[in-house]
Amino acid sequence: MDNRFYFRQLLAGRDIAVGDPIARQMVNFVYLLGDRETGEAVAIDPAYDIPGLLEVLDADGMRLTGALATHYHPDHVGGSMMGHSIAGVAELLALSPVPIHVQEAEVPYVMKVTNCAESDLVAHTSGERVMVGQIPIELIHTPGHTPGSQCFLVNGCLVSGDTLFLEGCGRTDLPGGDPAALYDSLTHKLAKVPDDTVLFPGHLYSPEPSATMAETRRWNHVFTPTSEQEWLAMFGR
Repeated sequence: MDNRFYFRQLLAGRDIAVGDPIARQMVNFVYLLGDRETGEAVAIDPAYDIPGLLEVLDADGMRLTGALATHYHPDHVGGSMMGHSIAGVAELLALSPVPIHVQEAEVPYVMKVTNCAESDLVAHTSGERVMVGQIPIELIHTPGHTPGSQCFLVNGCLVSGDTLFLEGCGRTDLPGGDPAALYDSLTHKLAKVPDDTVLFPGHLYSPEPSATMAETRRWNHVFTPTSEQEWLAMFGR
């Protein structure tokens, strides 16, 4: 499976959306993954530069068959943010009408932010799988940063959006944030993820762009508390 697994980690503002000052400030990662044998690929959190993403796929001999959203914030799915318009799934649908896979609790939020129709979105529950070619992507519902935040487990990789970074975790003081839910997501929902899995976060908030879950669990301070009470005292806000 490793030989046929296609994976690209693209940094907005550097690898795509070059010269976009908002992209450079937000340091979002956009991911492309797929099945080299079938040529099918999906984009995770397509934003900032949709033509650029499609050009990368075309240059790699891949074709887009779907997109997955970790959560509804505009820097991940497009929309208006701080008075700036960010390209995202709406622009993707205009150029390449593919299914947009979201966690069911996130559907109304994604619709509001992107102006997409409900028919554009495919709602999922935790544990479901999305196939890209013959490669399964497991969807793990990890609420806390937003109600419908989700992570994607595929071929020894965990794409975590803003649920978990190499250093720190997602904010819980934005609409839909829930500190207790995030603690449960980090300590229980993601407990099933093996230590040798490589974590790929939604932003470059650390010197390295990825690390194993073992390294993250060892060094990330969000795993220091030993109880929900301790965690909320440190990170609840």
